[in-house]
Formats: sequence, C-alpha cells, structure tokens
Amino acid sequence: MTDPDSGAALGSDDDLLLERQLCFALAVASRSVIASYRPVLEPMGLTHPQYLVMLALWERSPRTVRDVSDALLLEPATMTPLLKRLEEAGLVTRTRQPGNERALDVSLTAAGRALREKALAVPVTMMARLGITRAEADELHRSMMKLIAAAHASREADGART
Repeated sequence: MTDPDSGAALGSDDDLLLERQLCFALAVASRSVIASYRPVLEPMGLTHPQYLVMLALWERSPRTVRDVSDALLLEPATMTPLLKRLEEAGLVTRTRQPGNERALDVSLTAAGRALREKALAVPVTMMARLGITRAEADELHRSMMKLIAAAHASREADGART
C-alpha cells in the first residue's frame, strides 16, 4: 500500500510495535552496554566517556581537542568537562599550541600512559561480561559502523535539502 500524498510505501501495523523499532533496540542496547562498563572502569577511575577519550589518546598523543572530538564524533564543547576531569585526575595535560592560541593540545601524562596497561583487559572483560566472542564483537562493530555512516549520510542529505 502507498501513501496517497507522498507515494511512499506504507508499512504494516506490526512496523509500529515498540519491539520492532530499531531506535528502541539501539537506545536500550547502548544504555545497557555502557552500564556494563561501569564496574570494569571504576577501578581505573574512569567513566565511559572518559575511557573513550583515553582510547583516542592511547592511539595518538598529543592530539588537538578538535581532533579528539572528531574521532569521538562529539562536539568540541562536550570535550571541555571531560578533559578537565581527566586533567584533574593527572591523566592528561592541556596546553595551547605555539602560534595558535585557539588550539589546545591534549597529551597523556606518565600516569595516563601507564593506565593503558590496565585498560588492555577491558575489551576481553567486556566480551566475557556480555557473553560474546571476539568475532561476534567484530561483527557487531562492523554493523554499527555501517549504521553510523548511513545515519551521517542521511543527516547530510537532509542538510543539503534545507
């Protein structure tokens, strides 16, 4: 059946069941998985968002705030409180770039670099907590990255129409 106004295909009543909604499943999965990280990250003194920042910095340090925010797909303004808490914990430093007072470099401290050793256990611990294999985790990751790319492309297309 098609919508007489738009010509778009209409779904069935089952398509509106909460249990069939991708957005619902993703939201609940996200909250549930992130909550599962809490007891694993607490002994390291990290929240989940702080862990993501540290992952970006363990890949490459120093990085600009903009570079970290781009890597995490977050607004730079969102980074400020995260970085401030990580700096207060002695894990990172923030310094102005020479010749560019607007750009901040974020660098790992010795304590931040040392924390990486403890973090090496997090992925394996989380797979065990979630009852998934590395192959299953990799497949979920590929699917989520494909979904993220499609959502970004959709938003960009929407922006081009406005």
